[in-house]
Formats: sequence, C-alpha cells, structure tokens
Amino acid sequence: MRPPSACLFDLDGLLLDTEPLHARAWQAAAAHFGLELAAGRLLALRGRRRLECAQQVIAWMREAGVVAPSVAALLAVRQPIADALMPAARPMPGARQLVETLVQAEVPMALVTSSSRAAVALKAAPHPWLAAITSRVHGDDPELAAGKPEPDPYLLAARRLGVAASDCWAFEDSPAGARSASGAGCRVHVLLPQDDPITRIVLQQLPEGCELLQSLEAVTLG
Repeated sequence: MRPPSACLFDLDGLLLDTEPLHARAWQAAAAHFGLELAAGRLLALRGRRRLECAQQVIAWMREAGVVAPSVAALLAVRQPIADALMPAARPMPGARQLVETLVQAEVPMALVTSSSRAAVALKAAPHPWLAAITSRVHGDDPELAAGKPEPDPYLLAARRLGVAASDCWAFEDSPAGARSASGAGCRVHVLLPQDDPITRIVLQQLPEGCELLQSLEAVTLG
C-alpha cells in the first residue's frame, strides 16, 4: 500500500466522540417544537453543516404537520445545548496516537469539517493535540462553495496542502462525508459506529470503494 501524500480528517465522530452529543442537542431542539427525531434521521444529519441540518429538521417538521419555527429560532434552542455538551467530548480511540504518528512521519494533515470555525475552537480547546493539524477547512470557510456531501471541502483541503486529492487518505464516519471525500477522488477510510443498527444503515449508504475501520488504532501507513 502506497503511503499517503496527506491525510484529511473529519472531526465529529472521527477524531472526537461528539456525535452522541450532537444527537442529544438536535433531539432536544426538535422535541421543543414537537418533533421526535429517530436514529435514521439523526444519521442523516451527520457530516452536514449546521444551517443545512436545521433546514432539514424544519422540512421534517412540515412533513409531519408540526408548526415549524424559523431556522434562527430552531438554532436558538439547539445551540446553547450543544455548546454546553461539546467540551465533554472525548477523543475517539486511537485518534491522538494517529495524529502524533503522522506528525513524526512528516505526513501533512488537514481538518475537513462541516463545523464552523467557532464550533471547532470550542470542541478542540480541551484537546491540545489537535493543534498539530494546522490546515483546516471549516463549514463556514469563505472559500467553500458547497459543503459535504459535495466534494468541495476535500478538494479545497488538498489544494491548500499542495497535493492531489487522489493522493490523499480521507478519514470519515458519515455517509455524507464519505461521499464528499470519494467525489474528490480521495482514498476513503470510514470509521464505523459501534451501534449495530446504525452501522447497518451507514454501510447501505456508503459509496463504493471505502475501506472500513473498526477503530483508528487499526490504521497503518503501509
């Protein structure tokens, strides 16, 4: 296996165990307005930008006949809940060790996340090891034309590192993120969730050619 020219990492659910916290925040906000969010719908929100998630939740409310709030009103309920939860997020097993291994091997890295710059700063503050990933594409990046599942975030990250996307390894945990990385031409590694029902749904939605991981501890550079 040829070593990567660069490694491109998602953040939520990949390097930090934030997805259960995001789910709690979206469930609480939706329930506040009268909609219960099941596991399949929560999975559909993974990997996508906050505004797009809010628009999707509102669309589900309208489909269910629930009086839907504005995007601003929904986020005004959801965001304080999320902000209070995120600093408690722990690293995913093997995440810190993988980043440190890549630093030692002098493999360039970039963070490719749908989270805003401010949200990443909040989540990363308890984890100084993330500072090693200095190149970052955020969901609110002014150079980003479209978010995941479009290929734009990964193409932008590769361009900033000065490498071809096809020579990069991308690490994702969501179908939306995997489609984004695959569309950019990256070699895609998908960290599967530990929840068996969710894993089955994820597997059904992944693009072809993804390499599946049970843990980041299993990653080797070839």
